[in-house]
Amino acid sequence: MVFASGLSFPEGPVALADGSWLVVEGGPDRGCITQISSDGLTKRIVARTGEPNGLAVDKDGLIWAAELKTPSLLRVTMDGRAEVIATECHGEAFLFPNDLCFGPDGALYLTDSGFSMGDFAPGGKIHSDYMNLEMDGRLYRIDRKDRSIRKLDSGLQCANGLAFGPDNNLYVAETRTGMIYRYPWREGGQLARREEFANVLDPTAPPGWKGPDGMAFGADGKLYVAVFGQQEIVVLGPSGSTNRHIRTKGREPTNLAFGLPGQRRIYVTECEFGQLEVFDVDTDGLPLWS
Repeated sequence: MVFASGLSFPEGPVALADGSWLVVEGGPDRGCITQISSDGLTKRIVARTGEPNGLAVDKDGLIWAAELKTPSLLRVTMDGRAEVIATECHGEAFLFPNDLCFGPDGALYLTDSGFSMGDFAPGGKIHSDYMNLEMDGRLYRIDRKDRSIRKLDSGLQCANGLAFGPDNNLYVAETRTGMIYRYPWREGGQLARREEFANVLDPTAPPGWKGPDGMAFGADGKLYVAVFGQQEIVVLGPSGSTNRHIRTKGREPTNLAFGLPGQRRIYVTECEFGQLEVFDVDTDGLPLWS
């Protein structure tokens, strides 16, 4: 089912308590954070930021956005006031802020894909030599109180979606290789070195840019992964084995989020047709840290 259409490169879905949704529209004709009504029929622009990508909402109702046009982390109010929180980490400039989520320690975790959009898709078209493009994907931790930022990892091949699991471990997608990495959580809020958890690339899928993008955990401990270019959501069990494939209407699912408790639905942003798709599943989402 299509919940909302007419979206321009949608990403970063977030369910709000009143049943409405926030998404980003990253297309050059929009470049905004958009709120969609609970029935999917009406939209309003919350803020035009340039080229937003990932979104997260904290316990105070503030929106945190990964912005690409001027690579930065933004904090945005529901009435549209935007503030730049960070553009670098200890002198190392952001390149491609991609996705973000809150952790059990109250901090914000942010991926940077590690390349510039101009190099990856000059003129809006993905470079034919994308497999040879140099990528230094990074993972950051931001303290919301003092705004300090720390780099936790680097060298990822297009760091993308991320989510904390029921084990409090952090899971991060590496799009170019298809790998989902797990960062074990240590006492005191430290992350151990990444380890391989699963790979979601289908070698029989059509050629072109593809791989894991955004993802979210169900309350049953399964990880739902939007696989861009493969036209599917791959559902992974706690051991990393593939449990299910959910085929999307468009070939370019970018991210997903669970609906409100009791709905047992996932809402998927999809770029080929510019829409928010809905699928029934057999679980609610794992409550998010906020």
